[in-house]
Amino acid sequence: MSRKRRRFTAEFKTRVALDALSGEQALSELAAKYGVHPNQISQWKRQAKEGVAASFSGKAQKNQQSDEARIKELHAKIGQLTVEKDFLQQAFAKI
Repeated sequence: MSRKRRRFTAEFKTRVALDALSGEQALSELAAKYGVHPNQISQWKRQAKEGVAASFSGKAQKNQQSDEARIKELHAKIGQLTVEKDFLQQAFAKI
């Protein structure tokens, strides 16, 4: 008996985390309202707090810059592999 893992959208997680951060309702009430385990709500709440802190500390900008550098690196690699593939196709076409 296997259970399929439920997937939640980012919007849903954000809504639940913001409700949890507001403190108007207990975690058990939010869990019943949204049909999610209280531990999962706590985890999303913690992630939301960390994300907000990172956005004010500049870590988000550093992560974005490192992502952009990684994307440039991967584009260069794609170009290199394309050239190699084309070369090998031409070489094997002559055989």
